[in-house]
Amino acid sequence: LLCCMLPCRLSSALLQHHHHLQRICSWMVPAARFLDCSRASKKFTPESIEFQSKILARSGLGDDTYLPPGLAQQPPATSMSDARWEFEQVCFTAVKDVLAKTGVSPRQIGCVIVNCSLFNPTPSLSAMIMNHFKMSSNVVNYNLGGMGCSAGIVAIDLARQMLQLLPNTYVLVVSTENITQNWYFGNTKSMLIPNCLFRVGGAAMLLSNKRREGWRAKYELQHVVRTHLAANDAAFNCVVEQEDSEGTRGVKLSKELMAIAGEALKANITTLGPLVLPISEQMLFAGNMVARKSLGKKRFRPYIPDFKLAFEHVCIHTGGRGVIDEIEKQLSLTQDYADPSRATLYRFGNISSSSIWYVLAYIESHKGVRKGDRIWQLGFGSGFKCNSAVWRANTRVNEKHAAWDDFDHDKMVADLAQQG
Repeated sequence: LLCCMLPCRLSSALLQHHHHLQRICSWMVPAARFLDCSRASKKFTPESIEFQSKILARSGLGDDTYLPPGLAQQPPATSMSDARWEFEQVCFTAVKDVLAKTGVSPRQIGCVIVNCSLFNPTPSLSAMIMNHFKMSSNVVNYNLGGMGCSAGIVAIDLARQMLQLLPNTYVLVVSTENITQNWYFGNTKSMLIPNCLFRVGGAAMLLSNKRREGWRAKYELQHVVRTHLAANDAAFNCVVEQEDSEGTRGVKLSKELMAIAGEALKANITTLGPLVLPISEQMLFAGNMVARKSLGKKRFRPYIPDFKLAFEHVCIHTGGRGVIDEIEKQLSLTQDYADPSRATLYRFGNISSSSIWYVLAYIESHKGVRKGDRIWQLGFGSGFKCNSAVWRANTRVNEKHAAWDDFDHDKMVADLAQQG
């Protein structure tokens, strides 16, 4: 019996720890300073400044979000070396802290996976980490680019696969987005929105399949479900990096983005549901699908399963206030489920693929996780993708993360109420 169980245990994906960029006060950019820097750059028309002001006023972001200090310089510092420096400050720090917390040496790492959508220099970002921490020459490394805000779950899925292939090892996953070279200095409204929402963030996660690490691992990965709508032209083109009519590069968001995200979510939970929902909810969902197909969709509204029965905690990607509100509405979540994501957007902004880890850090710091609790990480990204990762807590987790020191929930509620 033990021999039969051994391969299963070896292939388990155990999350030892996750660490995040802590607050850097000198990088803090309140809304007023953001607009002052935009004016000082002399790149934006008065109409564009007014548009950005309106977006910020109802964005769900607070005044504690962070941007690279080089963007405030005149002219802005956006060179390749500036972008590398941003990555080093964010990710080297996160990796150093996660290794220190777990007591794992860089030379014990068997695989390094980095995801960063818009900044992909040569040598790669994963090679930069291997060089800085002087890792072994036989480390397997991957660099995931162009995969958007849901790429953090793609990276976790790749880590899971590597842990099935490489016995008795550690996998280091780093999720980030680089702001320095991807700030838009034009005046097309649909390309100005990312400036208002995206901020600096990064997270490092250490996973293992070592049996002896099971006792101290925080979580075990249960499922990864990935949905991709690239065959749909509207979905494929709803988030696109391109030049505007003046030749200025940026990321364009289409008006159909929220509707497409809803379609991707429905497809994703259709696959996820049977894996996690109790049989009673599965039967109601299946019965509704049969009725809608046989008797007509107009006669029966689609049944959305109660995912609160499957998960104690939900980590929604902080794509924007509208994204969180819509997911909360579509899945009939209570405020308690959505608050950690809302708090992450307020304090850190849209920090792309790393946001789901900041949300988990909030849950651990302010709510606590009980042994056996199930956590659903939900990400959306260009392509268009909706990805889910499901974890089960191996132990009770009440860790206080420095990223959430001194957070004032009541102030957030008051500020968001003012935003309307």
